[in-house]
Amino acid sequence: MTPLAPIALFVYNRPDHTRQTISYLQKNELADLSDLFIFSDGVRTDNDRAAVDEVRQIISDVTGFRSVKIIARDQNLGLANSIIAGVSQLTNTYGKVIVFEDDLISSPYTLRFFNDALTRYADEEQVMHIGAYMFDLADKTLPETFFFRAAFSWGWATWASSWKNFEPDIDKLMAQFDEQKIKQFSIDHTMNFWKQMQGFKAGKNNSWAIRWYASIFLKGGQTLNPSHSLIHNIGHDGSGVHSNIEHMYRVQVADKPVTKFPAQVQENVQAYLAIKHFLKNRKGTLLQRGIRLVKQLRIKYLSSK
Repeated sequence: MTPLAPIALFVYNRPDHTRQTISYLQKNELADLSDLFIFSDGVRTDNDRAAVDEVRQIISDVTGFRSVKIIARDQNLGLANSIIAGVSQLTNTYGKVIVFEDDLISSPYTLRFFNDALTRYADEEQVMHIGAYMFDLADKTLPETFFFRAAFSWGWATWASSWKNFEPDIDKLMAQFDEQKIKQFSIDHTMNFWKQMQGFKAGKNNSWAIRWYASIFLKGGQTLNPSHSLIHNIGHDGSGVHSNIEHMYRVQVADKPVTKFPAQVQENVQAYLAIKHFLKNRKGTLLQRGIRLVKQLRIKYLSSK
């Protein structure tokens, strides 16, 4: 039997989210056969200390896996550097990794999907990323799994052979884009991927994920995705580092295992069009956008008092 991939779980200061993420991971089919590595980032400010301590108390008692190892940072690396360091460490040691952040509810079959796909496409150089989250797409006739260009980071997996292509230098990445590539990269300008690249360069975000997607895109890589999401992100409540209060990304996780995978490694045109349609229409009308913005600002105001 092919060894199972280690699981990297990145946590910081959200105890309730962390409890839920771990609880659902424990219910996964292969949890008891998997090695779990929990990376706990160091305190950034004194205001975070109590929450970080509470999270560390939670993770100190985790069971249900073949092994649990906690990597508690003395210093605050920040989410991006924490993930880059942790993924690099595990891929260097094990050749592959499954990655979770502290706000992801998983299906009981998520770990099986990752491990089956990691084994199936281990020798396919073009396959660089496996994602477990998928939008609630209007097209219900899509195949069970498909290839797509963009890499979604809400529960994912990769190999050392792919991760070695990760380019952290935003200038080196951006220098390789022209107008046509920017259009392709941003799914016909329906998603703000290029804006995220510009934001990182300007110091407005510290996203590792956009640099990972850009690295895959420029390498001509493909990502494997399920048509029925195996992950639900509970972090869109304003509590995350890069999250707003959003409802458009809500999904019901799959209640059955994935059994079918594409024979050919090429982007699925039907899936591309379905995702493009979702991205283009996800925010609704101008009125709906305005109402949502007002609600977000109100909730953030009330939570800050």
